[in-house]
Amino acid sequence: MIKSLNKTNKVYMLQLATIFIGFIIFGISENIKGPAIPLIQHDFNLDEKQLGSLLSLNALGYLIACSFTAYLTRRWGIKAVSLLAFGSMLVSGILIFFSKSYPLFSSSYFIMYIGNGMLEIALAILGARIFVKNTGTMMNLSHFFYGLSSIVAPLIATGIMSVSLFGHPIQWRGMYIIMLSLSILPMIPAYLGTFPGDEAQHNDQTSVKALIRDPALWLIVLMLTFGVVSEMAVGGWLINFLEKSYRWDTASASRMLAAFFLCFSLGRLVLGPITDKIGFNVSIVIFSGFACVCTFAAIGGGESVAWLFAVAGLGIAVIYPTVMALIARRYPQGSDTVITFTVTLMGIGSVIGNYIIGAVTNGVKMYYGGETELALIRGLQAGYGFIGLCAGLSAVSGCVLYIYLKSRKELL
Repeated sequence: MIKSLNKTNKVYMLQLATIFIGFIIFGISENIKGPAIPLIQHDFNLDEKQLGSLLSLNALGYLIACSFTAYLTRRWGIKAVSLLAFGSMLVSGILIFFSKSYPLFSSSYFIMYIGNGMLEIALAILGARIFVKNTGTMMNLSHFFYGLSSIVAPLIATGIMSVSLFGHPIQWRGMYIIMLSLSILPMIPAYLGTFPGDEAQHNDQTSVKALIRDPALWLIVLMLTFGVVSEMAVGGWLINFLEKSYRWDTASASRMLAAFFLCFSLGRLVLGPITDKIGFNVSIVIFSGFACVCTFAAIGGGESVAWLFAVAGLGIAVIYPTVMALIARRYPQGSDTVITFTVTLMGIGSVIGNYIIGAVTNGVKMYYGGETELALIRGLQAGYGFIGLCAGLSAVSGCVLYIYLKSRKELL
């Protein structure tokens, strides 16, 4: 019995290591782009609309990965899919390093987001299977590691880009291959571990048609999509905003992004248990609304209250993992299908959202005269304001979901 218990604990620890380290790598791959984007934009001569299109293309890769990852998971299991996801990010880092033309670079970036999409689905499914108790706490704790790596990723990326190796500057291409090579680390516990529920995937009879007819699920999709757009856009646009609006240098702007992810990580670490106590739905409404207020206050208050951009991370942090906990609790028998359905639609929203941010920024800039400093500032304010608006719309969707579930006595 003791041997059996020790074996069970070892298996569980390998599963946790795969999830926790996996989210660390996920955070790195998502957020090293912050300090690199101004340099990429300069090297390839991109305007804000083209930059938004690039990020949307990457979100499209993420979306495509979400659409086929569930099928691969059923056929091969989460273990193989996780290894493939980490391997894709490693390969993309190598390709980015050798990308001298914009088409090759955008293709390489696209591959990285394919890996990210595969990884997120695999980790979400695994979390839904093994976190059967204290679901909100454990989901937020898992995603805490995403925030943890996101704190240091921009700072490390900035530091790496500023040094030389054997007399050659590393720059952003070298930074990408170094950071994405860390994908090898979570491949170790993923290879050594075993994963629950793979044999049951073939028996999952959850109907997509039934999901489409469920109003609650569509509200969950809206809540998640708006929340994730507001979360993911910060990594791509905050440094750009601070550098061009307030003339901050890259190091100072990177520290503010790190502060955002510090609040982001603390939010998931500290607020996770609160979601279990006050309810998943109520938690999302409260914290996404808080993020919205902080973002608009930061934009309206100017440089003196720029720290509110970071504080907004406390609220944004809770949205994604708490929605995953809500799905795991509301759809226990078909969470794999529901997660895939929900995250795929979320990916569509991310594609549209990133494009809108770039288009709004560019459109408002042109409205105010194009290339003047005032026009650029107003454009950036409008674009970042859309990020805050998305957090607010997540709260509104949560309110509607609360009313619907309460009327059916199904609050979670």
